[in-house]
Amino acid sequence: MIDLCAKGQPCNVKTEILSGLTVALALVPEAIAFAFVAQVDPLVGLYAAFIVGLITAIIGGRPGMISGATGALAVIMTGLVVIHGVEYLFAAVILMGLIQIVFGVLRLGKFIRLVPHPVMLGFVNGLAIVIFLAQIGQFKIPDPQNAGTLVWMQGSLLWTMLALIALTMLIIHFLPKYTKAIPAPLAGILVVSTLVIAFDLPARTVGDIASIAGGFPEFHLPVIPMSSMGDVWETLIIILPYSLAFAAIGLTESLLTLTVIDEMTETRGQGNKECVGQGIANITSGFFGSMGGCAMIGQSMINVNSGGRGRISGIAAALFLLSFIMFASELIAKIPLAALVGVMFMVVVGTFEWSSFRILGKIPKSDAFILISVSAITVITDNLAIAVLIGVIIAALVFAWNHAKHITVHITRDNEDSKVYELHGPLFFGSVHNFQELFEPKNDPDDVVVEFKYSRVSDHSAIEAIDTLAERYLSADKRLHLRHVSPECRQLLRKAGGLCEVNVIEDPTYFVADDDLA
Repeated sequence: MIDLCAKGQPCNVKTEILSGLTVALALVPEAIAFAFVAQVDPLVGLYAAFIVGLITAIIGGRPGMISGATGALAVIMTGLVVIHGVEYLFAAVILMGLIQIVFGVLRLGKFIRLVPHPVMLGFVNGLAIVIFLAQIGQFKIPDPQNAGTLVWMQGSLLWTMLALIALTMLIIHFLPKYTKAIPAPLAGILVVSTLVIAFDLPARTVGDIASIAGGFPEFHLPVIPMSSMGDVWETLIIILPYSLAFAAIGLTESLLTLTVIDEMTETRGQGNKECVGQGIANITSGFFGSMGGCAMIGQSMINVNSGGRGRISGIAAALFLLSFIMFASELIAKIPLAALVGVMFMVVVGTFEWSSFRILGKIPKSDAFILISVSAITVITDNLAIAVLIGVIIAALVFAWNHAKHITVHITRDNEDSKVYELHGPLFFGSVHNFQELFEPKNDPDDVVVEFKYSRVSDHSAIEAIDTLAERYLSADKRLHLRHVSPECRQLLRKAGGLCEVNVIEDPTYFVADDDLA
């Protein structure tokens, strides 16, 4: 049975539905814009927002999180659509969904925990900037003298746009201090829309972008060559690279957004369940002629800030969006873009981690570099997967470099003929060089003990370093004893295995991550 409310939290159905309505109104121009980026029909983007949003709201792993067509995916969809056509896009979205389901079934969503906090801050800040820059395009209008080109707004149209945006932002900021009976973003949209219609103000509306009129999405098999195994193989070669990229970007954005919403609501979503939900949603999306999608941090922030915490808000948003497409397209077309831009600007303000400016001078320089780098890469490439991956790699290298210097040795002598090296710190690929320099086989006595009780052997590079050390002492015709080396390490030691002193009671039982043991 589906729990329509967030676990452990009360559920206000009225607030959830109104929050869903607010999200649906803000979804319309976003979905249309992303469809234009991917160079597909606006309904392809709107249907994706409905299908992906509805399915993930019902079976996804994070109540309150909103999914739909996103710019991060639209950017890389363009190449496939331009070269091979939209039918190949639908096939690639289906394969993307299959990959995401496999990812979730294998329970790989847990690896989102490996993303360091500076990377998370960089992701959030970069995405806030991307959302802000996306709204700037709403200040451009078609050039009446040159068809097909856009020019910046001027005169009364520009000043009206700015005034309406400011009014929307003020309503969203101050209304919650007086009442929470209606979500502030929805109130802002309604007030500004009423003013524009009542006073016939010069303002661009949703209808000026594109028509959203349409029917219920129809089942559609992608029209691609599939008559023979050769055709299937050729098609797979074309779509597989794109599907892998779609899946990686979609899961990265979804799981990171899930983490952000977790922190905001002080609850915990289910990453693996979300992967499966996203996968099923994208498979369905591909079979109904839409462009697929993933979690949307901007819309999710609108939902959470409007009071949406459970699955009802996401379901309501999707159903409202479908009703707009089928029954209320003329009414939605009258909504001023300024109101929706104002809502998204408030999302930017709420999403950006302003505290990161304050802490930049207090955190390690490496963390500050990672934070800034991830933000910059997110903005420059508009590819969240690449930005996060680079951030994680930099963080891992910094961690390895810092811990490589932490291996030390405490030397004692049992007597004149015996010397004990007591190791402290992790032994892994980054510290093996320092490890080798700790020993002096030529100057050591005939009997040497290496004590591993306070050192952890972490990888195959460490195993090879121990074997190399053993060979150095054996070549010097000296006796070497290895104490407290785990049974797993002893199995992997080729040259030094016979030198280990086994102590069943005290020897560690940790495992070494090594292909030989896999």
